[in-house]
Amino acid sequence: MKSKIYLLFIVVFGSVAFRSDYFELEYPEHFPKSTYEFSKNPLTTEKVELGRALFYDPVLSKDNMISCASCHSPYNAFAHTDHDLSHGINDEIGTRNAPALFNLAWQKTFMWDGAINHLDMQALAPISHPKEMGETLKNVISKLQNKNIYPLLFQNAFQDSIITGEHILKALSQFQLTLVSANSKYDQVKKGIVEFSPQEENGYQLFQKNCNSCHTEPLFYNLPSDKEGNTFANNGLPIDTTLNDYGKWMITKQSADSLKFKIPTLRNLSYTYPYMHDGRFRKLKNVLNHYTQDISKSSNSISDIKNNITLTSNEKVDLIAFLLTLNDKEFVFNKKHQYPKEILNQ
Repeated sequence: MKSKIYLLFIVVFGSVAFRSDYFELEYPEHFPKSTYEFSKNPLTTEKVELGRALFYDPVLSKDNMISCASCHSPYNAFAHTDHDLSHGINDEIGTRNAPALFNLAWQKTFMWDGAINHLDMQALAPISHPKEMGETLKNVISKLQNKNIYPLLFQNAFQDSIITGEHILKALSQFQLTLVSANSKYDQVKKGIVEFSPQEENGYQLFQKNCNSCHTEPLFYNLPSDKEGNTFANNGLPIDTTLNDYGKWMITKQSADSLKFKIPTLRNLSYTYPYMHDGRFRKLKNVLNHYTQDISKSSNSISDIKNNITLTSNEKVDLIAFLLTLNDKEFVFNKKHQYPKEILNQ
């Protein structure tokens, strides 16, 4: 689906004229319609660039050392592979693995436990978390207001140089909304450009039989149109007795939500290891071994994996071959998503 420029206007700030382009997301026809309400936060070039600067600027943290990109690196499909668990200010260690950030325009719940139900509010969680950025929005506003570049960037984006929490959060959303991964080999197959190899095709058939009910094509997690309960799953992992993380139950306190975590996307798996909410598996073969040998028989395991999946050694290799077709190198190395040195190095 091509980008569509549907409005253009000029904003005058002082003696400088700024061009503002409104546009829609670009994604292929085999993707469903995005669910984010763009009417309440229309995408513009200026807001996206402001959000990009904020995403990479450690000024959002209490000690001015941790940025969003510290745990969400563009080279790891905006995940974090250096550590199993997120690291924050003062070398604090969090309780969960930092998830990949892309294709967020199709998601309605965020965080492993679904604690946030709107992308425009999501950034508040890491900014205020004492083991991540440990800062308050009030202090962030003050620091940004005192940096020469930001009043100008906010004026350009929102026609107001007075920085507000709402505009900070909306700008961060804007940048993250543009992180669309949709040009893997799988996507090229869907477009009719290339074909799967015989091994990949066999892996695709195995995927559809054993995995697609939770990691639904083409985004490879349950779609937002599904019932909320299908967005989260107890996938049979035994609890880490050090972390004692019970997932969604920690938000809802409903027994049926015990050990349920948000179903992650399977796109870009080569870049987003380690896997699972606590990063306990570093290799895909470890993940498959879990599903074929180590399903924990808890009372509320989702029905699809109450029993181990049956796969031969060769079938595991074929399934991994298919999963590797979900890697999107073009997205991972897209310079438009990387550190904005032209802004932050001034």
